[in-house]
Amino acid sequence: MALIVMKFGGSSVSNAEKIKHVAKRIVEKEKKGNKVVVVVSAPGDMTDDLISLAEGVTERPDEREMDMLLATGEQASIALLSMAIKHLGWNSISLTGPQAGIYADTTYTKARITKIVPTKVHKELNSGKIVIVAGFQGLNPNRDITTLGRGGSDLTAVALAAALKADSCEIYTDVDGVYTTDPRIVPNARKIEYISYDEMLEMAGSGAQVMQARSIEVAKKFGVQIHVRSTFSNNQGTIIKGDEKLKSWRKKMEDVVVSSVTYDKNQVKFTMLGVPDRPGIAAVMFGALAKGGINVDMIIQSAPRAKYNDISFTVTKSDLKKANEILKKVKAKLNAEAVVYDDNIAKVSIVGVGMRSHAGVASKMFNVLANAKINIDMISTSEIKISCAVKQDQVSRAVAQLHKAFKLHK
Repeated sequence: MALIVMKFGGSSVSNAEKIKHVAKRIVEKEKKGNKVVVVVSAPGDMTDDLISLAEGVTERPDEREMDMLLATGEQASIALLSMAIKHLGWNSISLTGPQAGIYADTTYTKARITKIVPTKVHKELNSGKIVIVAGFQGLNPNRDITTLGRGGSDLTAVALAAALKADSCEIYTDVDGVYTTDPRIVPNARKIEYISYDEMLEMAGSGAQVMQARSIEVAKKFGVQIHVRSTFSNNQGTIIKGDEKLKSWRKKMEDVVVSSVTYDKNQVKFTMLGVPDRPGIAAVMFGALAKGGINVDMIIQSAPRAKYNDISFTVTKSDLKKANEILKKVKAKLNAEAVVYDDNIAKVSIVGVGMRSHAGVASKMFNVLANAKINIDMISTSEIKISCAVKQDQVSRAVAQLHKAFKLHK
């Protein structure tokens, strides 16, 4: 008997017919003698609709109340799915994140899981029930419900799989796996059969929307193998697992330097102009942003001129207002010249473990963009990723040209 964690995204449960289809897939797993735990996202666009509703009430919704509001989306999904399973004649129970023993820290809207105590989950499984858990939520030390950030249901599923020592963690979505790039931009994008945690982590952090980056961090830490597959077919999808388990496969693929091209339009570039050129300035600026729970991505600092310089960096668009307020205070504290931002940028990245041992990858990327007459605004690199900030209207061309140049369609 295997213990399987199945996660279904919002597009998989967006209406009654799809919920009934998902219920049948779950029952099929149970019929084979498995114990099944299911994690579900809010139906369709419900989360976005709730955010719009809140922003119609106030420009700056209180973060605690936002978590109370957004958590209702997943609760609708789990109750409806449990009803559908019971209608098929199988026993099930829906649990919120707190009821499932998921504990989080005190950061509202982007909480991190601190521990999982799945006592009730085990109890219900042992009584023969299919357990349906609300993704995206946990209980903080103030006994408040809190949410885990965009894509947090992926994190719930992987963390539960780790805590329960599940035999399998299956992520069901509206696509049939992880692709070399967005098929909507490049129709001949290819589905990837196997991908390492490191590559998937960089892809998720660079804009690929198939998996949440934090969920991959947890999977890597606890060795949870993930199968990303379609809700609407039985085809094998993409297996995400440790790089050491991919060695035999990679021996056949020595020429694969870059495995994917990703993009992210959810970016804003801030620039602090006229910052005094002295030690500790960057620490003050980025420390204030960190205290506000804002993650900074790409960073670039200009050469000093007359004892002053400019510092530019990117954050996600959802943090624009909050970051702007923090930086205005930092500007006054540092006696800087001005704070400006550009929300018309996007990040284009190439990712691949093979980049570690191949020279000239960055040069090739820059040449491809230059030949396509695409200007690079910022650059950041890691051992297996190179990212460039470009104008939003140049993203599709950049992705298509890079995908072609690195022969990812083959």
